[in-house]
Amino acid sequence: MSRIGKNPVSIPQGVDVNINENIITVKGKLGELSQTISDGISVKIEDATIFLDRASESKNHKAQHGLMRALFSNMIDGVSKGWTKELELVGVGYRASNQGQKLDLALGYSHNIVLELAPEVKIETISEKGKNPIIKLTSYDKQLVGQVAAKIRGFRRPEPYKGKGVKFVGEVLRRKAGKSA
Repeated sequence: MSRIGKNPVSIPQGVDVNINENIITVKGKLGELSQTISDGISVKIEDATIFLDRASESKNHKAQHGLMRALFSNMIDGVSKGWTKELELVGVGYRASNQGQKLDLALGYSHNIVLELAPEVKIETISEKGKNPIIKLTSYDKQLVGQVAAKIRGFRRPEPYKGKGVKFVGEVLRRKAGKSA
């Protein structure tokens, strides 16, 4: 990860980055995020660019160097452009609808699953006749979007024989052959 950490992170127009002791705060048009800077990593801002440096060549410092750079880059992209994850419901009778921040899923269980989402995550459900329902999650926090998407996918993981379940759009599933008669 040390090669990733050496790359500088550019700060686009409209994004403010502040460093206060060991906490970095990124503020943009979509929201505000903050992250604690790991020990052994020094951060400096010059000419709308963030540079990261590590204290030593130890394995832990190298790993933290790349991790911090990736987290800062994701924070800046999130508050300027945002992050989106799309989930597809594959299966007969699988439906999704939302009322505000409540997601209502019909995934073949005896009762519908109702999930209350965080206010930072914007949700949209797309149901077209003849196509699988799609759930579109959007937020400025990449970690939160991924966590919510993983939770929704965990309600009914895609099974390997028919591919039924909740999957990411564009995800390639490993399929198994059925019984050979």
